[in-house]
Amino acid sequence: MNSKRPVNLDLSKFHFPLPAITSILHRVSGIIIFVGVAFMLYGLDVSLSGEAGFERVSELLSGFFAKLIVWGIISALLYHLVAGIKHLLMDMGIGETLEGGRLAAKLTIIISVVLIILSGVWIW
Repeated sequence: MNSKRPVNLDLSKFHFPLPAITSILHRVSGIIIFVGVAFMLYGLDVSLSGEAGFERVSELLSGFFAKLIVWGIISALLYHLVAGIKHLLMDMGIGETLEGGRLAAKLTIIISVVLIILSGVWIW
């Protein structure tokens, strides 16, 4: 048995680099989108059931909490889109170096934040 291996890992002491954080966020945003699409499809189904269903969904979506949820789903979608484009560029050989990966991670965060803020202005 190797005695140099850590016995109890304290995850709060790990400091992930920005490219790792953006990669983890890309996965998390995909899960949020997957769950969010189920709710959005249910809302679409109810709204297409008739005039009463449309009015019910319209009233529901005009509330603060519903707008917050929709903004969260759209934010996840926008981040996932930007990070996905970054991955496509890396697949083409652009930004594969360590410094290129750091720059791409910074750009992913900056572009995503701008798009998320703009979508928040549009929703509210």
